[in-house]
Amino acid sequence: MPTTDDEFVAQTRAERTRLVGLLEDLGPEQWQHPSLCRGWRVREVLAHMTMPYRGSRAGFMAGLIKARFSFDRYADRDARATTASTSDAALVALLRDNIDHPWRPPGGGKAGALSHDVIHGLDMTEPLGLPAPPAERVALVLRNTTARNLRYFGVDLDGSKLVATDTDVAIGEGTEVRLPVVDLLLVVTGRRTLAAATRGRAA
Repeated sequence: MPTTDDEFVAQTRAERTRLVGLLEDLGPEQWQHPSLCRGWRVREVLAHMTMPYRGSRAGFMAGLIKARFSFDRYADRDARATTASTSDAALVALLRDNIDHPWRPPGGGKAGALSHDVIHGLDMTEPLGLPAPPAERVALVLRNTTARNLRYFGVDLDGSKLVATDTDVAIGEGTEVRLPVVDLLLVVTGRRTLAAATRGRAA
């Protein structure tokens, strides 16, 4: 059955709550650890996650204009400026205070909000060896992944059908490759290559 808006909202709140519980116990070296987002440490990823809760629409537009309408350039500048002026504890508090925030990415709706938090959460927790979200929450993100999303991440599944081993979800067409659902999401978002994911499973 189709996922309801209430289910997306509940899962988004649960994911933010889960991340707060993990992040509030990080030490200085963990905050400095490289994330899965190239060029960003764990702290820059959290700063990016809190961007919707800071500033105003006018401020966002002004920053986007300065970045020559490149959202990636704007987001990078914002994350770096925020971590330079805001403590890690304050960033965690900002996430905690906005667990119920209704932000939705443009064009992404409630499914997009959940995807944003789950994917960037993995950007932080995977390199640190911290627990992943529940398999069904990750599957919910994947079930709402579109061809447009894959193009955005520049992913070519190269004739492979990725099938989760721990929940009921599959993506792509072709030769079947079975992976845990977290690895599947990391592959389709360009965080991990399919070859690396399958090698990791073989090891």
